[in-house]
Amino acid sequence: MAGISTELALTVAAIVDGGSLDAAARTLNITPSAVSQRLKALEQQLGQVLIVRAKPALATAAGEAVVRMARQVALLEHETLAALGLDAAGARVSVPLAVNADSMATWFLAPLSRLAERLDIDFDLHRDDQNFTARLLESGEVMAAVTSEATPVTGCSVTPLGIFRYDAVATPRFVDRWFAEGINVEALRRAPFVDFDRRDSLQHTWLQSYGLDEHGIPRHYVPASHDFAEAVLLGLGWGMLPTPQATAAVASGSLIHLGGEPVRVPLYWQQWNLRSTLLDDIAREVGAEAARVLD
Repeated sequence: MAGISTELALTVAAIVDGGSLDAAARTLNITPSAVSQRLKALEQQLGQVLIVRAKPALATAAGEAVVRMARQVALLEHETLAALGLDAAGARVSVPLAVNADSMATWFLAPLSRLAERLDIDFDLHRDDQNFTARLLESGEVMAAVTSEATPVTGCSVTPLGIFRYDAVATPRFVDRWFAEGINVEALRRAPFVDFDRRDSLQHTWLQSYGLDEHGIPRHYVPASHDFAEAVLLGLGWGMLPTPQATAAVASGSLIHLGGEPVRVPLYWQQWNLRSTLLDDIAREVGAEAARVLD
């Protein structure tokens, strides 16, 4: 079988990124018909469906492998041109990364800003729970990820970043209303809490330390990191906040620690196992920042 054309692979990646053939056509500056012809040609060559024609367009498992290849080739081409001194036109490279919302809100953007000051780089951040960011590596959507998974994704390397701690907190008024007789099992069954989304398990883990299952306990869903913290600060419910946020709010008197053990989430950096100066540079900067702020 002939090798996979880089042009055709990049077309598949453009479809996935844009969510449609029309969006890919605009990105590639060709007609939608040309995009369709390229996709059809590669699917016929490989004998497999690469894109599910939906809204948005989605890659099949075979399509994910092609997208991953396309991104890797594009990255290596960029670094090769730079090494040859042929990037004088100021060509920029886009680097998709996956990160959990709390890391993005507290420490992850600082190292990226330092990198952007000295490199021609555009970051494309994908936000997801730390338990699910590794899936974006598998699909080829991102080149590296902050994840809670210690086992490396196939084709990736893994490096420990540190421990992200969360503390259970609530406003003084909330505590007076719901925990007037102390933090106990009966009070925790009645007191509403705040969940980030339906995959958030931090509050559930803390409740389990009291022997409680979260089912049946009132809760509010607030799916944004800043708004989640604001909901707790406004007394909507109790919640687990990253220790830096919780400590500052407790010091100001806005929140009260509910006690119990903090929930500790180990974080890891996983990236494509490529000889890439750029990815290694990003990993060093992210790792240095993590060493400063994580346990």
